[in-house]
Amino acid sequence: MKRCFVGIDTSNYTTSCAACDEEGKILANVHIPLPVKDGERGLRQSDAVFAHLRNLPEAMDALRETLIGWETVAVGVSERPRRAEDSYMPCFLAGVAAAKSLSVPLNVPVFRFAHQEGHIMAAIASAGAWHLTERPFVAFHVSGGTTEVLSVSPRSVGFDADIIGGTADLHAGQAIDRVGVMMGLRFPCGREMERLASENAKQIPAPRVSVSGTVCHFSGLENLAAKLWEKTRDPALVSAFVMEFTAKTLERVTAGVDGLYPETPIVYAGGVMSNRMLRERLCTRADTYFAEPDLSADNAAGIALLCRRAHEKGETV
Repeated sequence: MKRCFVGIDTSNYTTSCAACDEEGKILANVHIPLPVKDGERGLRQSDAVFAHLRNLPEAMDALRETLIGWETVAVGVSERPRRAEDSYMPCFLAGVAAAKSLSVPLNVPVFRFAHQEGHIMAAIASAGAWHLTERPFVAFHVSGGTTEVLSVSPRSVGFDADIIGGTADLHAGQAIDRVGVMMGLRFPCGREMERLASENAKQIPAPRVSVSGTVCHFSGLENLAAKLWEKTRDPALVSAFVMEFTAKTLERVTAGVDGLYPETPIVYAGGVMSNRMLRERLCTRADTYFAEPDLSADNAAGIALLCRRAHEKGETV
């Protein structure tokens, strides 16, 4: 029977499960967004845990349909946001419980990773940049819950990541969602704002971004976009302004990285980096890698791939 590896990820935004085969091919990538009421900008952790408990049976059932005829030999799960002692969010407990519940009747090991490691691994796999699992690089993790610049060193399995920059206030995705909700869009707002921005034909006001080296600020984006919205009530123009502000900020932070780590590979990961407009602005730099949108937003594919590597290398639980 063909063998596969399962990954489970329960972030504060999405219930995800995935599987890959022994060659690293993604067999399934299931993700179900957590429900957020109209007008709200996120979930409390207690609500996120409850939503995961409701979503997981549906997600696992969809995964089961794909894996008929496959033997699951190990399960991977994200147990915390980052690989750090003080990194903890209750929402990941739901995924750990699901992983253990799946592994016990199958009598297979469970390998635990950080959510951030999964994002990085998914981006590497999507870009085909497997050489980065063997050498240091820089990673941007840009999402609704994180905007960090990381100096990454591969471990035997997974990655050690030291924060070398990022936001000093709002996360990029957080600012984007706040502007979108202000305009009446449904959370999360990034995909709809990308579509609206592509329809804009007006002159975009020049954004005043705040970047010092590898540290940036996104609170100004919310304030400037609010003023532009009050003045114009034009969702396409405001969305285009938000994308321009974000792109210009990330370009300047990238320049800051190049000043510290010249000619070092850079990987862009996280939900915000699923935006093709941002990717087009940042891809001109050499030795730069992006995940495709489906593997840039929250997913469990990277966790499944890390599980495969742990099993291959004979790691212990």
